[in-house]
Amino acid sequence: MDHHVIPASSGSPGVGIALILLRLGLLLTTAFLAGTGILRPLVGELPRRLSLTIAALGGISATLAAVSAFATDVNAIALIVHIVLALAIPVLVRWPSTVRWASLALAALVVLETSLGRSGVEFAIDTVYVAAAALWFGVTVLSVWVPAERWRQTNFRLGPLSLTLGGLLVVAGAVQLFSSGLGFDRRVYETFFGITLLVITVLPVVATAVAGFFLSDKESTRAYRFGAGAVAVGFVAWSALAAIPRPSELPIPGVPLLADASVGDQRFPVLVSPQRPGRNLVHFPASAGDDLSAGVEGGLIGKAIVRPGAEGTWAEVDLPKGRSDLIISRGAEKTTIEVDAGEEQGPEIADTEAPECASAALGGLIADRREALTSCPSDALLGEDRGSLVKLVEFLAGRKPSALTLVEDDSPRGVAAAKLVRETAARAGLPVQTEAGPNTALLVVSGWAGGYTAMTRAAESQRLKPTHQYGLYLAPWLLNGPIVNSVASSSVPLRFDPREQVAVSFAVAANNAFGGESPTLGGFRNWLGGQWTSVNGDVQIFAAAQVNAMPMYPGEPHPAGMIAHRDYAGQWIPDGTIVPVSSVLR
Repeated sequence: MDHHVIPASSGSPGVGIALILLRLGLLLTTAFLAGTGILRPLVGELPRRLSLTIAALGGISATLAAVSAFATDVNAIALIVHIVLALAIPVLVRWPSTVRWASLALAALVVLETSLGRSGVEFAIDTVYVAAAALWFGVTVLSVWVPAERWRQTNFRLGPLSLTLGGLLVVAGAVQLFSSGLGFDRRVYETFFGITLLVITVLPVVATAVAGFFLSDKESTRAYRFGAGAVAVGFVAWSALAAIPRPSELPIPGVPLLADASVGDQRFPVLVSPQRPGRNLVHFPASAGDDLSAGVEGGLIGKAIVRPGAEGTWAEVDLPKGRSDLIISRGAEKTTIEVDAGEEQGPEIADTEAPECASAALGGLIADRREALTSCPSDALLGEDRGSLVKLVEFLAGRKPSALTLVEDDSPRGVAAAKLVRETAARAGLPVQTEAGPNTALLVVSGWAGGYTAMTRAAESQRLKPTHQYGLYLAPWLLNGPIVNSVASSSVPLRFDPREQVAVSFAVAANNAFGGESPTLGGFRNWLGGQWTSVNGDVQIFAAAQVNAMPMYPGEPHPAGMIAHRDYAGQWIPDGTIVPVSSVLR
């Protein structure tokens, strides 16, 4: 039975808290009942009060399970099994061997309910913690009504057993703490998630220490009664851990920060780059909506605006040295995100190149690589891009346009690319000019802002008169939705196929990690890291266009497996198509 799921439509926060409390009460009561039933063979005839206690535990567990069926979605079969076992244990308690097996089944169900969605080591430590806690509860219930001298003789003594159970709880809690990723940083004591982990780990230590004072057979049951409160609180904390949001990673100076923010009822990702003292960009996905602002406490709050050639909105923020709180607001609603700019100044990033630089860094963050930002894609022309541009210019020279219209910028990459294009065109006898004209091909090697401006101007020119009849071409790094979608069709030389599995996987990852953001070449390179060489193949020219591959009439059914709309995951060009239009350029 899935007691982890709290419906999104549960309404107010109070309703969600009530559902969590219902789940915790159910699991705790069931653990007491299961543990008591498992240890029933250790005692002789049960006093009436003990029988009534077991009956009450069974009734409460069954009732809470039934109520949970009305409060949230549960597995019907697991619900029925839970209720049947909870009601059967008080009846079967007269037969120690039989009730033990029913209780073991109920304990297994508690383990599954507590560890739903977990596997491997996580499932193993869930099993250890729940089983040890249930046995501790079982001894506690039995010892309240049955004196120690009336317990049946067994091969183990209750005193050493308490130390064993306490030790298992401590080990399981420690494994949970260290596997959480929090380690011993300040999130352990500054966040509710971290405090819950401390409760899970520390309280069993207290229970085990108490048990160490009562090792004699005469006083052994007192260890369980004194430690039951600590174990119960630890068990509740363990069960509640799945419902507590994990804290964000601590910011690392110089490493762009990817975090989540909640403003009002909306939750969305936020990118802060480069997270160094001075000017930084705060990026929001388009899905976060408009009218967002960002700034630091006591500083200027700037509105997030659209940047040419980039998706979403961007706010410029001056970060002070060291740790500070980034304020994100929409109207009167606001939230804060902790940032840490450190003490050292970061790289000099031109304002026009900053969005591309941040988007490239985002690819590494999506792959969970938190590396300091020391350079940007516009700082140098990569060897693979040099080769792509050379092959593209040679391809265009073979088509014999009257001239090549070149758009460049003053970035190191743009300057190097423009020089390379001119030298290659000169060898091929192809004139290069900077003004638009008929019977020419347009080639853009600038950054995102310049590329977007050049393409929008080309689109306007083509609407007024014949211009660039030999096509519009972009440098590889300009494969970005806002740029290619500013015209009806454009072409770009690529060394990978955006339709292949690896490229589509990154597109989906970027979409999921950043609110529907489209992929970029710089982000793709950083996402792959050292594996980039595996997809960095021969050069082909791809054309991007705002068209449907299979346009359909409204309401018209389409063949199974054929996508008839443009709004699907894994696209490199939003609302468009990208396909190869040349063979491999050699």
